[in-house]
Amino acid sequence: MTRAILLNESDNVATLIDDGSSGDDCLLQGEGSGAVKLGRDIPFGHKVAIADIGVGGEVIKYGQVIGLATEVIPTGQHAHVHNIESRRGRGDKSA
Repeated sequence: MTRAILLNESDNVATLIDDGSSGDDCLLQGEGSGAVKLGRDIPFGHKVAIADIGVGGEVIKYGQVIGLATEVIPTGQHAHVHNIESRRGRGDKSA
């Protein structure tokens, strides 16, 4: 089974601690429990949405907003640079 760590109970993404394959059940560990079914292959260290995130919705990790969704990110989908606009380290966006 694929595993992911939830770093804060308010997060809507979790970080994979194993490589995940589409269709895998991904067990959440850390500050939450449960599982999500992966909608695609997701590599170790990348994020998976554990709740639906709408366009422009806040992506929350560490209990902090780390970016905004540039497209709908359904539960179980890969959340990464292809669908998140970072709000950290840019200088032109407020954190």
